[in-house]
Amino acid sequence: MNTFVVSLQFFAFIFLELTVLFLGVSTLVGLIFEYISDDAIRRRMSSKGLLGNFLGAALGAITPFCSCSTIPMTVGFLRAGVPFGATLSFVLASPLLNPVIMVMFWALLGWKACLTYWAVTFVVAMFSGMLLESFGFAGDVKNVRVSGGHGAREPLPSFGAKLRRAFSGAWADFRGVLAYLLVGVGIGAAIYGYVPNDLIVTIAGPQNPLAIPAAAIIGIPLYVRAETVIPIGVALMEKGMSLGAVVALVIGGAGMSIPEMSMLAGIFKTRLVCVFVALVFSTAVMAGVVFNFIQI
Repeated sequence: MNTFVVSLQFFAFIFLELTVLFLGVSTLVGLIFEYISDDAIRRRMSSKGLLGNFLGAALGAITPFCSCSTIPMTVGFLRAGVPFGATLSFVLASPLLNPVIMVMFWALLGWKACLTYWAVTFVVAMFSGMLLESFGFAGDVKNVRVSGGHGAREPLPSFGAKLRRAFSGAWADFRGVLAYLLVGVGIGAAIYGYVPNDLIVTIAGPQNPLAIPAAAIIGIPLYVRAETVIPIGVALMEKGMSLGAVVALVIGGAGMSIPEMSMLAGIFKTRLVCVFVALVFSTAVMAGVVFNFIQI
């Protein structure tokens, strides 16, 4: 009974904290985008050279989009003449570096872990887009149209109206991830209360050299949104799982979801999709090794 109470307390605290963070951060980001037009974003991302890759990764890092919105935006960028490399930097960064994920990292794992995670994934997204373009992968884009996603926004006259629309969008996004959040926090609470510490340490502790690549491989086909896996990772860390393995699981799961992989296959040729998966896996392993090496 005591174990159940401990698990329930973990569930209630983490769920409430993540709910407040998600709605607050998503509303703030939505409000910012009320003052930035889509055309302005496309013009900035069309900058040539490394600046375009930087802006693509930066846009991915500040937009709390799911794959159903990221992929249509990707097609829109390509059709608007945004360089392929900048677009790929956006695709890589978008599921891994949105503000909700970063605030959750900060709140649950600390500011050092948050900044290190941001730095590693942002740099990889930026330079991966540049390298893919230089290696000629722009020719692997199919000539297709993808419908859906965020349409053009009509300008609103007052701050209050903009704030209401921003919160409405945040609430809609929250309802979309609520099931994932409940599952993630529920699994985390069960692990926190019932899974023996020794078992986690043996399988995924710092002393197991295969813990990081194994976590990355598990994450890729598993499809756990980062909002789902971070509370699971917190519980696993409490049981002895290394922070590097947790980070690898987050990147593997969030960076290559099954829905996103399916949609990418609709706009990219098989070779580019395979390279994309390899990049996600490599990023997960590299980030995990960095976290364990510097022992945050």
